[in-house]
Amino acid sequence: MALRSLVLAAGSAIALMAGGAWAKDSVTIAMQLEPPHLDPTSAAAQAIDSVVYSNIFEGLTRFQGDGSVVPGLAESWEISGDGTVYTFRLREGVTFHDGSSFDAEDVKFSLDRARAEDSTNAQKALFAGITAVDVVDPQTVRITLDAPNGALLFNLAWGDAVIVAPESIDSIKTNPIGTGAYKFQNWVQGDRIALTRNENYWGEPPALEKATFKFISDPTAAFAALMAEDIDAFDNFPAPENLPQFEADPRFQVLVGSTEGETILAINNKQPPFDDLRVRQAVAHAIDRQAIIDGAMFGYGTPIGSHFAPHHPAYKDLTANSAHDPEKARALLAEAGLPDGFETTLHLPPPSYARRGGEIVAAQLAAVGIKAEIINVEWAQWLETVFRGKTFGLSIVSHTEPMDIGIYARPDYYFQYDNPAFQALMTRLEASSDPASRTTLLQEAQAMIAADYVNGYLFQLAKLGVAKAGLEGLWENAPTAAIDLSALRWAE
Repeated sequence: MALRSLVLAAGSAIALMAGGAWAKDSVTIAMQLEPPHLDPTSAAAQAIDSVVYSNIFEGLTRFQGDGSVVPGLAESWEISGDGTVYTFRLREGVTFHDGSSFDAEDVKFSLDRARAEDSTNAQKALFAGITAVDVVDPQTVRITLDAPNGALLFNLAWGDAVIVAPESIDSIKTNPIGTGAYKFQNWVQGDRIALTRNENYWGEPPALEKATFKFISDPTAAFAALMAEDIDAFDNFPAPENLPQFEADPRFQVLVGSTEGETILAINNKQPPFDDLRVRQAVAHAIDRQAIIDGAMFGYGTPIGSHFAPHHPAYKDLTANSAHDPEKARALLAEAGLPDGFETTLHLPPPSYARRGGEIVAAQLAAVGIKAEIINVEWAQWLETVFRGKTFGLSIVSHTEPMDIGIYARPDYYFQYDNPAFQALMTRLEASSDPASRTTLLQEAQAMIAADYVNGYLFQLAKLGVAKAGLEGLWENAPTAAIDLSALRWAE
């Protein structure tokens, strides 16, 4: 009997070791939002880039975890003396996941597609200054601009600027084919997306053979999945109140960093009464940022007074411009002819910062006479009704795109701010490559939209990651919406 027990115990130990060995060659990372599809060049959903950026698709340049821009599919480049011509030398020996070769024709196709008149690229404005993309030879491509653009290399690192294969476009949303370190394997809708290592990757091959993105929208379920070790990491954990438990548990590591996510109370500037500056100002003064950070994010988050990340060197602290002042808010409403307040809608997408923060915001607005009807929407519905349809009064969303203050120069953007002076300021910024001049212009831009109270500026979203203790290579900060798998490995 003792011998039998010993044999069984030995068998169990072998099974455990085998399981451990298997785990060391794969990773399962959870996300709260499931992407609507997998083409980063035709939608604004952050969840798309979270899965595909760098992993499946790559651009000429790319962001690293510290926010720096480094060569991607372009190994080097030259810039003309007047700053209007960029000549990129492409890496040799790169292939797409289907085995087809990557060359300058693919770059031309991708950038021409992104900037075309009928383009559905969510960041089409990134390519507005490009007048021509020319193939010099299979490994060389030339981009000509209508004016110098000091941000071009930065813009080309966005997920919206990745290089796609022309022959893959018809099925790109469900079967993405790129040049990245991982290949798409399958997608079980509502559950997970599986990737496998690209054995023919041009760069350093990733350590892990398989990676799975698991979709868990409910914060309680997210906590349970981690505690049960059903998943290896949660990239942006949606229940900050649980972080102390993970910090006290040696099985886990907690990574608290910053994101590019300006969390705003978006205002429809063309919908009455929000087309009145005094009403937008009243909304801003009705808001208590710290109460939202404490109540919805359990203290994680940095107050902001404009659409700009506090960790950026050009940041200007403008929070005093819209300090919490309910009496001033009520006085402004009365001055605008609304002494009894008014009714509006507050559309809230699924993330915790929106749903939890929205309850607090609605109560703060109600205290000054603004009755906001909360409408909880799924992400696809938010994109349809708010982002594209503009049929909303207020909404809460975190803008996670890097250095995206330029969206305020787009009159047709969903919050519909149309200020020619701001648009001219952005034109000057794009033409400048001098760091000091760019800092001055960026600070002027921050001040202008703060003074116009375009939106209610709440806080910079913190990146709250939880992972098993042995997982290495995760980004602590999020300079772009990405879960880069390339450096992930299990500690020996």
